[in-house]
Amino acid sequence: MIFGPVPVAEAEGAVLAHSMTSQSTRIAKGTLLTKAHVTALLQAGHTEVTVAQLEVGDVEENQAAETLARAIVQDADSQNVRISAAGAGRVNLYATCPGVAEISAEKVAAINAVDPMITVATVPNFHRADAGTMLATIKIISYAVPARALEAACAASRHALGVLGSEFSQATLIETHVDKDTPSSKGREAMIARTARLGLTMTERVIVRHNSAAIAAAIADAPGDILFILTASATSDPRDVAPEALRIAGGRVEAYGMPVDPGNLLFFGEVAGKPVIGLPGCARSPALNGADWVLERLVCGVPLKQADISAMGVGGLLKEIPTRPRPRASGAGQGGA
Repeated sequence: MIFGPVPVAEAEGAVLAHSMTSQSTRIAKGTLLTKAHVTALLQAGHTEVTVAQLEVGDVEENQAAETLARAIVQDADSQNVRISAAGAGRVNLYATCPGVAEISAEKVAAINAVDPMITVATVPNFHRADAGTMLATIKIISYAVPARALEAACAASRHALGVLGSEFSQATLIETHVDKDTPSSKGREAMIARTARLGLTMTERVIVRHNSAAIAAAIADAPGDILFILTASATSDPRDVAPEALRIAGGRVEAYGMPVDPGNLLFFGEVAGKPVIGLPGCARSPALNGADWVLERLVCGVPLKQADISAMGVGGLLKEIPTRPRPRASGAGQGGA
């Protein structure tokens, strides 16, 4: 592509680089100049104009953006991604179902390394998506790019991104109490909202005494495809009441504790093929916390091990939530996090 000033009389067929006005109209940048445009500019007294002139082997910006988008999204249905129309060298990619984004940082980096004029920006890997959430934007910075560069970017783009939808339809929340009082409905309402965003419904309310035997029985009887345990007293050790209950019920504890705040006091495992998440006390709030990262991935079929949880520390310091004291610099304990 040749970029620079040319006499207006020689600009027909070039792409206008900067918006200009004639006597009767404004010609937007990016316009492919016609004979009529050239005549209007000459009549307005313009003698020179800055343009981009495509050479043999160049691909126009919108065509290039669309081509790269279709290389990334080769199967819209299985990837759960919609491609927008192109404009000004940009195409956006949107989720078509609720779930979590699956982004290959290596492939996105490979695309962006081909040519500085070919760019892809995405949400983070495992970003929770609703139908309509923007996942990525493809932007061709210049008015055209060499076909060979576009071909190389497309070759690097296969399986670069998609959306993993929910693998479950129903969840059960087991709540515990230490006295005769029924737990507040606040935690259940927050969890109903979380799971509903991923397309799950919540089964009937289950409230049991805060002891391992009662929780184990509730786990065994729970009808949901994925189980949550919200205890009246925070789970403060891998051998505490709720993790022990999971073991008694014939399940296993995969991980306890996470370097995400709020959300430290979380555990998860499985029983009879069902994921089980022991929720931190902060799950009673709708605000983002570590439990969101775990439940979203497990609901969408992403396998998690202790090593995956341990790797969440960078970025794991989340925003303060209104229900917790501010600031934490006072040194006050934060039980139930």
